[in-house]
Amino acid sequence: MEVRNRFDAHWSRGFEIAEIIERQDDLGAARSYRLKRRSDAAVLPTTFPEDELREERRRQTWWQ
Repeated sequence: MEVRNRFDAHWSRGFEIAEIIERQDDLGAARSYRLKRRSDAAVLPTTFPEDELREERRRQTWWQ
């Protein structure tokens, strides 16, 4: 997964979903995600909404 950096709005790669959190409120259902860093398996201490996540994009190689 890639997550949008909240400081500079760039995408940071190297994460995976650790937990999906479903919530129900007056506006309807909401889903957020808890992420784990692949480099050290640390679970981040905050949750992220769907619009701050995307599948990790493959890097282009010179022959493609």
